[in-house]
Amino acid sequence: MKTESSTLAFSAFMALLIGCAGIVATLASNSQAILLDGLFNLIYFSVALVTIKVSKLASRPDSESYPFGYSYFESLVNLCKGLLILGVSIFALVDAIAALLTGGREIVAGLAVLYALFATGACSLTAWVMHRSQRHVSSPLVAADKLNWLVNSVISAAVLAAFCLVMLFERLGWLAVLPYVDSVLVIAVVVLCLGVPVRMASQALKELLNKTPEEAIAVPVRQAVASALADTDTQEVRVRMVRPGRLLYVIVHVVLPDASDVSVSTQDLLRARVDDEVRRYYSPVVCDVVFTANTRWAAPSCGLLVEKQP
Repeated sequence: MKTESSTLAFSAFMALLIGCAGIVATLASNSQAILLDGLFNLIYFSVALVTIKVSKLASRPDSESYPFGYSYFESLVNLCKGLLILGVSIFALVDAIAALLTGGREIVAGLAVLYALFATGACSLTAWVMHRSQRHVSSPLVAADKLNWLVNSVISAAVLAAFCLVMLFERLGWLAVLPYVDSVLVIAVVVLCLGVPVRMASQALKELLNKTPEEAIAVPVRQAVASALADTDTQEVRVRMVRPGRLLYVIVHVVLPDASDVSVSTQDLLRARVDDEVRRYYSPVVCDVVFTANTRWAAPSCGLLVEKQP
């Protein structure tokens, strides 16, 4: 997959395929662990359709209605994904606990093993395709999908291992344990994987609230700005940045001394230099550089002071 849209379309198709297979397998095996997996994938398929639309919007330029572009839609989609996965997980956890307290559930282990084997192979294949596509596509939507499929692969593999144990217990005659295996499995999977949707949703929420990106992105950008302005006499340089989705917005406020003789043409050259330096570390980026004379400058209450490179 060499384009974002084709990669996301493949992800949506696989989610629909596994989701439908999960619902059918649930009716045949009476396993709530399989139902959890099937619902998870069907919900993810519905969100994936929105994701494909957002990926097309994100590549558009800004407009009168959306003067800052459509990048925030990517963060919004990832927030919805995280919250939906979290909601399904909590529902499954409560249902599994209720089943444990009422004697568990009998399941048809043979059919459950067949589904888990299919789901593990399909999820692993999709995760591999997502990983390969990242060589050609740099997209937070694809990155979030890859993370989802990796988690889904682990869940399916755990379900497969547990159902194999059920068959082993049947052969050993441990019949009293069998009704509880499915519920214990659901609880274990939810507890182990609950951090993934929480992290996905919290990161997307931070982006929507215009929080400064993580240090791995922010520090190199500040260093690039300082390097670009190293030969310029400045009194103060402040850098603000936000990253909604894949696009990084960088605003640089450069305070010039009162006696500075930096001309307008020189300022334009410095803007171009700052933009080039920042793009060496991150792309896509919108970089806005504002020059202000000291007499007209009031120190802002936010923004990070940048020290010039020696």
